[in-house]
Amino acid sequence: MALSTQPYKGARDFYPEDKRLQKYMFSLMRKAAEQFGYEEYDAPILEPIDMYLAKSGEEIVNDQTYLFQDRGGRNVAIRPEMTPTVSRMVAARRQELAYPLRWYSIPNLWRYERPQRGRLREHWQLNVDIFGVDNLLAEAEVIQVADAILKTAGATHDMYTIRLNSRKLMDFIFTDYLQLDSVQIHMISKLIDRMHKIEREDFIAEADAVFTPSQRDAGASNKLIGLLRTKNLDHLPEAIRHSGPAMELKELLHTLKNARITNATFDITIMRGFDYYTGIVFEIFDENPNNNRSMLGGGRYDGLVGLFGVEPVPTVGFGFGDVTFQNFLQGHDLLPPIRPETDVYIVLIGSTYAKAQHVVEDMREMGVRVAVDITGAKADKQIKTAVKKGIHYAMFIGEKELEEEQYEIKNLMTGVSERHSAARIASIVQDYRGDSD
Repeated sequence: MALSTQPYKGARDFYPEDKRLQKYMFSLMRKAAEQFGYEEYDAPILEPIDMYLAKSGEEIVNDQTYLFQDRGGRNVAIRPEMTPTVSRMVAARRQELAYPLRWYSIPNLWRYERPQRGRLREHWQLNVDIFGVDNLLAEAEVIQVADAILKTAGATHDMYTIRLNSRKLMDFIFTDYLQLDSVQIHMISKLIDRMHKIEREDFIAEADAVFTPSQRDAGASNKLIGLLRTKNLDHLPEAIRHSGPAMELKELLHTLKNARITNATFDITIMRGFDYYTGIVFEIFDENPNNNRSMLGGGRYDGLVGLFGVEPVPTVGFGFGDVTFQNFLQGHDLLPPIRPETDVYIVLIGSTYAKAQHVVEDMREMGVRVAVDITGAKADKQIKTAVKKGIHYAMFIGEKELEEEQYEIKNLMTGVSERHSAARIASIVQDYRGDSD
């Protein structure tokens, strides 16, 4: 039986054209992060399973993590997320690092879940984290980084919405306003986190079941449903509106507005699925009606570094997956033509390979990316190969060209040919390339 040519379910093969698109997206991510002073790091793709059991959440570990035992009998996981890893790295050098610490990475991640639009088993994800800042300026900065990525890609604020909430605010609502116990809080939190994925009637029924009969009689269930309809901080009940967490959210929205981020809004239903979030949480939603979903999310997680036996470090960060980013760019027609890496395809006429080498090397030394056809095929077939590869220019080298040191260069997009020196051809190619590299 022949082996299948398909990749593993939920993963992708990256042919050169696919890799070019990925490289383009990563370049936008890196550019924005580094504009804010963030430094790139990386780490192993395998981690001890205990690290995820500590804080990632039951669903991530039990249902979505690739687990196995290595040959030394150790229980390990293919990383489903990067936050525990970066926390481990910071803890390892807790006393040596200079704070505030600004780090980013674009790791390969794996989760065992049902593949669907915007969500695969294998993906790459930008992670941006700031360590050592215990005030709202950290939240404001990482949100600015996320906003900058989208603006660098050509997006405008009407294309996406930044939705904010606070775990502290929700804890206040659950504990002080609704009088729930810890078990009920956990159940309600998980339910709200998936409320947009289930029918409204089912959500109300499941929420109602969490409350005791006396709580239902006191109107707790109706209070919760009413709160979840609230779209503005000023419309919350007075006891909640004047709480510290609500005032903190209002301050953050004001700070973002001063930073010219006008599409940030309060959304009480934003919970984030991970157990480690401790304060402000946020998600950015695509406003394209064909892809109206969360693209990225993050928040404050002050306690994770402390799990590794050192003093905790206040931390804020977010993750942005490559699949949702690509869907956003395609949905808003923001993808530019992405050129092949090769600038010039050398078409050899006759047996000129050896003699042409000095010209080819001169071109490369002048910064031109050159591929030489070494098949010995006829010129027209070599040109067809260059066209199929999407290469912009073909350069012809034969005995006459070498003797006169004048070479034909053909624009394969327009069909126009000219004769120039190698130096002039290099200049033409560099002018075409511009600042794209």
